[in-house]
Amino acid sequence: MAESSSRRVLNVALIGYKFMGRAHSQAWRTVGRFFDLDAAPVLKVVCGRDREAVADFAARWGWEESTDDWRGAVSRPDVDLVDISTPGYTHCDIAVAAAEAGKHVFCEKPLAFTVAESRTMLEAVRKAGVKHMVNFNYRRCPAVALAKQMISQGAIGEVRHARFTYLQDWLVNPQFPMNWRLRKEAAGSGAHGDLGAHAIDLARFLVGEISEVVGQLKTFIAERPAEGTSSGLTATAREGTERVTVDDYSAFLARFAHGALATFEATRLAPGRKNHNRFEINGSRGTLAWCFEDLNYLDYYSVDDPAAQQGFRRIIATEGAHPYAGSWWPPAHMLGYDHGFVNAAADLVSDVTRDRSCQPCFLDGARCVAVLEAVEKSVASQSWTPVERID
Repeated sequence: MAESSSRRVLNVALIGYKFMGRAHSQAWRTVGRFFDLDAAPVLKVVCGRDREAVADFAARWGWEESTDDWRGAVSRPDVDLVDISTPGYTHCDIAVAAAEAGKHVFCEKPLAFTVAESRTMLEAVRKAGVKHMVNFNYRRCPAVALAKQMISQGAIGEVRHARFTYLQDWLVNPQFPMNWRLRKEAAGSGAHGDLGAHAIDLARFLVGEISEVVGQLKTFIAERPAEGTSSGLTATAREGTERVTVDDYSAFLARFAHGALATFEATRLAPGRKNHNRFEINGSRGTLAWCFEDLNYLDYYSVDDPAAQQGFRRIIATEGAHPYAGSWWPPAHMLGYDHGFVNAAADLVSDVTRDRSCQPCFLDGARCVAVLEAVEKSVASQSWTPVERID
């Protein structure tokens, strides 16, 4: 790790500068202002394919340098950590190269397209002995972290069944043009891998390992106007049409290793649902429910409350007693989407400087991919399919 005259620093190379690049840049710019860290993150270099556009991005977001050569960026001797915020088809090559160069690796989800790629990435970081984290940012919402604590402490008893849904509507209009997220070669899958990966990670985080699945995938809008320009979740069309090669709806049933059951649903075609990432977990003694569209609140029901007082209570997870919340604003001042990224950056810096294992690590990312892949196999076989074991 690089040293300065007065304080340790952690030099970061960011690969990718679009939607996730902005979110990650905001995290690295902000984290040291709110969290007491053992090292100061330095925005050393950002990389993108368009040299002029990435230079403009660097100037806007405070990166010291920009480049269109990712291999050069990850091999620089003055870089300590490589942050991968590019589309999924690039993750494996970049992560492996970074690990081989001795860099810690922070990677967007899903970790990879296949279990085979995930295993390659996991082997690379383990062999190199570097820290590795996957950015499942919803784990870092204070209310979700609180739910994890409560489940671990037995607040809802034995978990029996749960529902995980992630609904959006930005593709509901068939005239919305094509972009990379609708091409299998670039995105791997559609709503299943993009949104479903988040739901699976929350399920693994809160409930446990998934052992068996059966599912269905569907593409309702099979053709769209050809892509002109796109940025984030907006796009313009050009002449002609293109074929959609990924799903836009995913649903599956899951059995957990300890016997619990769950349902999962993900789509970008649910009118009115903007970012409806929700779970409800039912146990023998109570229920916990949360939705990102109201992310500061956790709903809790306990059968142990007096009969005359039973009902859902709303816990506002913005007090200093709640995970992460104490580093931010005074009580009852709300957090938002970007705070999960900052919280993840804080954990990652602390894990690196204090030599701790990161959570979620590449093993978690690989196990999530194993569930995604098992669902796809179950669709092909039309039967329950075991999730491949990864250790």
